[in-house]
Amino acid sequence: MKVKRGSTTFLKVIIFLAGIAVLALCIFLVPPMAHFAAKMFPNIAPMKYLVFIVMYGAAVPFYFALYQAFNLLRYIDKNTAFSELSVKALRNIKYCAITISVLYVLGLPLFHFIAKKVDPPIGFLGIFIIFASLVIAVFAAILQRLLQEAINIKSENDLTI
Repeated sequence: MKVKRGSTTFLKVIIFLAGIAVLALCIFLVPPMAHFAAKMFPNIAPMKYLVFIVMYGAAVPFYFALYQAFNLLRYIDKNTAFSELSVKALRNIKYCAITISVLYVLGLPLFHFIAKKVDPPIGFLGIFIIFASLVIAVFAAILQRLLQEAINIKSENDLTI
């Protein structure tokens, strides 16, 4: 079954644009947000660093997951989507999404402190990121299991004469 290269190319462009968008947020939004949090809570000394740890800590698995998704699209282009490499990529995406959710769950009290003093509540942003990451993790886990079962069935059929 051939997949049109246009659809995978489109998805690769979307992955690249998502990476650029998160990089822009990391450069232009996170430092002012950390400084703002430090000014709001001067009695909590590591407040700025906690914001950096949560936000930049979540960026690392995000970029690794984007890399794995890019690899998955390459496997589809090469017609090797039904391989252990694809299963491994989906497993890595699942673990990255879980890591992002855990980091934001741990940072939720931090967002709660900041949300108390900010007019539009930003606590919902943290909850949205947790929910979206968990949905991605569950989706990747389901695809991983289905792909592994398809590979197992294919290998059984290849062994049958």
